[in-house]
Amino acid sequence: MKKVAVILSGCGVYDGSEIHEATLAMLALSKNEVEYECFAPDKEQYHVVNHLTGEATQEKRNVLVESARIARGTIKALNDIDINEFDGLVMTGGFGAAKNLSDYAIVGENFTVDEDVAQVIRDFHAAKKPIAALCIAPVVVAKVLGGRVTIGNDKATAAVINGVGAKHVDKEYNEVAVDEVNKIVTNPCYMLADSIYQVSLGAEAAIAAMLGLMK
Repeated sequence: MKKVAVILSGCGVYDGSEIHEATLAMLALSKNEVEYECFAPDKEQYHVVNHLTGEATQEKRNVLVESARIARGTIKALNDIDINEFDGLVMTGGFGAAKNLSDYAIVGENFTVDEDVAQVIRDFHAAKKPIAALCIAPVVVAKVLGGRVTIGNDKATAAVINGVGAKHVDKEYNEVAVDEVNKIVTNPCYMLADSIYQVSLGAEAAIAAMLGLMK
């Protein structure tokens, strides 16, 4: 049975992993009889947002602890990952990808990627194992690897992707960009989708394409 690592970035669209995207990606893996294991950086998240009001609070929360909510408690710190146990990597969106896995949401085009996250991406790439990234997560992958990716058709974000040496291609919510050379699969999810059903189509398409790149 194939096994995939899933990187989470907290719990909730405004300050962590987008819960629909994470859940639907894991569902797509399960439907294809692929085992998965969740990981997250063990560090304080950038900030905590009240998801009812959209306002930042004074709370402090840990990315790994919050991600455990989505993973139903079965999760490990990212620096404990052994890529030899996995056939691929999945990164879902939500602002956590742009605030906790990187600082893109804070500093914009001159952003950096968390070094543990960057190292995992580089390791999977060096091992020629496919990486699937959803929503805004392709920006993180593009910064580390370059390659051909999509976040949909947002011109400002596409310009940042092109600016870090990658190549952005426009895609619809149910379409994927497949970089066969670098084994990168990307889909816009909630960058374009306006319903959970549309996100499910994108997540399923991305997982199917990623599985197609496995050998």
